[in-house]
Amino acid sequence: MANADNDTRRRFLKVVGAAAAGLALPRAARAADAAAPAAPAQTALPRWRGFNLVNFFQAFSRGEEGAGMVAEDDLRWIRDWGFDYIRLPMDYWLWIDADWRKTRTLSPGDMHKIDERMLAKVDRAVELCKKHGLHVSLNFHRAPGYCINAPEREPFVLWRDPAAEHAFVFHWELFANRYKGESRKDVSFNLVNEAPTPRAGYMTREDYVRVMTRAAEKIRETNPDRIIIVDGLNVGNNVVEELAPLGVAQSVHAYHPGRLTHYRAGWVDRNSSFPMPAWPLLKADGSVELDRAGLERHYAPWAAIARKGVGVHCGECGCFNKTPYAVFTAWMRDVLEILKGHGIGWALWNFRGPFGILDSGRADIAYEDWKGRTLDRELLRLLQAH
Repeated sequence: MANADNDTRRRFLKVVGAAAAGLALPRAARAADAAAPAAPAQTALPRWRGFNLVNFFQAFSRGEEGAGMVAEDDLRWIRDWGFDYIRLPMDYWLWIDADWRKTRTLSPGDMHKIDERMLAKVDRAVELCKKHGLHVSLNFHRAPGYCINAPEREPFVLWRDPAAEHAFVFHWELFANRYKGESRKDVSFNLVNEAPTPRAGYMTREDYVRVMTRAAEKIRETNPDRIIIVDGLNVGNNVVEELAPLGVAQSVHAYHPGRLTHYRAGWVDRNSSFPMPAWPLLKADGSVELDRAGLERHYAPWAAIARKGVGVHCGECGCFNKTPYAVFTAWMRDVLEILKGHGIGWALWNFRGPFGILDSGRADIAYEDWKGRTLDRELLRLLQAH
């Protein structure tokens, strides 16, 4: 009887042990799944990482910002440091063949007068980017009828004047025909920089969607496979849900919060009234106004639209050189980690200059000499890691 009881007990323990082992395996698998990183939200575009080059940025610049001559050394260094993307913000006045350099004005009648010499410089930039394995995104920083900077300089308003809308579509048709033979892996089109905030009497959301749709459809007549990128509303901060059916990608700009990223930047902090920033950003009473969790909430709508299959890229990011360096890099690390977690690539504004990794002019860091230029090695490493 005792032996029978022992046999029964052994069989019972064997069954229980097997069952326990069977239950433990799914628990371990579930724990492993929980520890694994979540799939990125953004998969429609490559996670491009790189820089804005400002060689076509300002028609009225007397320096390289209006000369249209991309430096091949810049592209070589960008490639060798492990990046793969160039955004080229451009001022369309540069390829208008009129006397605006003397009069500092254009008329609606000038819109079809094209200076082929400047467009040949754009061709050169595209070819150099291809040579060095860098995707180039051509962007109208100043477009017919609109620019985030001094829009009043334009002879008409893109969002409400049919002549301006026609000119905008005409110029994108010009670029579409010019680059129709280029692969989508090499060249994309970013239609207009930093769309405004909709407001009565100036632009509605419907106006923005209409203009972007017309330009995209015109491009697709000759470039059916071209990657087209549309900036978010409110200066690249807000998703445009209405454009999701159009099949275009959308661009967010990472300058939130502006009083940290543009501290003492004269075109934003015009009266030098922004308080000294910290990160996390603090209110006057010392309480937290914005922190990492707040940034995550800010970018959550971009992740949400990416999960619907919309391509998302961050076309601009960074801090002006007067933001204290420790504040800048702490904020920047959080932004880059959040974007990377969502599978969203980015482009620093700029490569050389007050937001960049070369010749940024910061007073509170130690630079490394780099072939006659000043290199922010710490920022370079931060970017390379993300």
